Amino acid sequence: MKQSHKILKIASIDIPLQKKLCADLGISPVLAQILINRHIIDSSAAQKFLDAGSQDLLDGALFKDMAKAVGLVNIAAAAGKKVMVFGDYDADGITALALVKETLERMGIKALHYLPHRLNEGYGLNKSAVRRAVEDGVGLLITVDCGITSHEEIEELRRHNIEVIVTDHHEPADTTLPPASAIINPKVKDSGYKFKDLAGVGVAYKFCQALSNSKMFDDLDIVCLGTIADSVPLCGENRVIAKVGLLRLARTRRAGIRALIENAGISGKPFNPESVSFILAPRINASGRMDTAEVSLRLLLCSQKEEASKLAGVLDAHNRQRQKIESKIMEEALELLDRDFDQKLHKIIVIAKDDWHRGVLGIVASKLADRFYRPAIVISMGKDQCKGSGRSIKNFHLFEALLECRRFLSAFGGHAHAVGLTMDKNNIENFKESILRTAADKLLLEDMLPSLDIDLELSLADINDGMIAELDKLQPYGQGNPEALFYTRGLKLKGQPQSLRRDTLKFRVSNGDVTMQVIGFGMAPLMPSLEAADSLDLVYSARMDNWQGDSSLILEAKDMFFR
Repeated sequence: MKQSHKILKIASIDIPLQKKLCADLGISPVLAQILINRHIIDSSAAQKFLDAGSQDLLDGALFKDMAKAVGLVNIAAAAGKKVMVFGDYDADGITALALVKETLERMGIKALHYLPHRLNEGYGLNKSAVRRAVEDGVGLLITVDCGITSHEEIEELRRHNIEVIVTDHHEPADTTLPPASAIINPKVKDSGYKFKDLAGVGVAYKFCQALSNSKMFDDLDIVCLGTIADSVPLCGENRVIAKVGLLRLARTRRAGIRALIENAGISGKPFNPESVSFILAPRINASGRMDTAEVSLRLLLCSQKEEASKLAGVLDAHNRQRQKIESKIMEEALELLDRDFDQKLHKIIVIAKDDWHRGVLGIVASKLADRFYRPAIVISMGKDQCKGSGRSIKNFHLFEALLECRRFLSAFGGHAHAVGLTMDKNNIENFKESILRTAADKLLLEDMLPSLDIDLELSLADINDGMIAELDKLQPYGQGNPEALFYTRGLKLKGQPQSLRRDTLKFRVSNGDVTMQVIGFGMAPLMPSLEAADSLDLVYSARMDNWQGDSSLILEAKDMFFR
């Protein structure tokens, strides 16, 4: 295995600020510097970050249109008007739809719902949904996790005297907003809400809190599930939702989520963002990717253990099917890139093929962006229309790039790191040329070089159980609050390294005085280089390893430099 190193960006040490935080908060210099690296430099803000809890959730009434939105629901309820909730087919949208539907039913409003079919209808409000709302005599339609770009559909609904409440978290495509009766979206200019990065379910939660005039802390399990699944930054209010929600998720009373946890084999284990991102969320997303998202919605709303168990089994089967299809498309995508992609010339990947399964395009785009460290857009070409999904890297705002290429697109939506798009087949080449130019103008070479942000250089003597316990105050980790990384130079291999399952490498290192265990996932092919080296420098995170009831300190290798 040829080792491909990442660029190390070692944070500058701020001793005076370290000392101030240490004195004010009673914390170690290590924790103080990590907070500084996260741009948390004010003592009160740092204390609030470390002690984040449900008391830090903002009041949904801050949204400029919230009172109007609540009033519209109350008027509809008093007049006996039919209410429809329109959602989205991903985990964020499904959890948001389930939450709003449950809240309305607690108010005595039996709401209809509409979940678009990913493959047949695509993202967002559509003509079929509008027609259904009109035919069913709906008086109020509420969107969750969508709607901010649905100008024509909302205009049509309003022409039929249907009130429309938009709850969304995506970027508006225009300065002109759709003619909804009320808009609850933190990304809208002058929304009144200071935290801009809520997930769709987070926005829906604020709406439901206002509707029910209650904190709804018991519902943070489902809010946390959708929030983490949507990969929004886990800082600010999202950090509170994740931190409190993960505790509630572990002991959830929802039969559907309990069944999902049991089916996945993680019952009784500690919950963290990875549990949601890599185990629960893919199962919830799988039904919408392979068939209809109704199965996932039924699971979340289910109250019977037996039915929940059956539905969880269906989602597990869909997820296995999704994995097979995704693997095949990834293989075909890499073949096309081998032939057509010039890594020196192309700063963005745009790849298209006939009839790729549209349910997995976003996952493939994400994996390509990770592998080549540049934005990636993956397109499935139909006879006339093409559907695509894109994922980006840290320094490239993909939604803004689409705005510059919009003349070639029939529809698009999303945010900085994830987008969906539709275009005519004859526009693919023009679109590709346009977005390649945009990327060439905006992306620097260093933006496309994978890097590791190092928090501190440490000696092995600095690492102990107390430090790990203190680091735990930073959890949950995620985008915007990554797990702390450390760097130690001049270590010696101690004893014989082991190659474990899935190319895992396990070995011990020493600085002469202290010896520690290291694990490197996917690093087993580096064993010959490790054994031959005189010494090594190690990039790692540090944690307690709880294996078979025993707890021991372990370093998780992220990169190694052999001397």
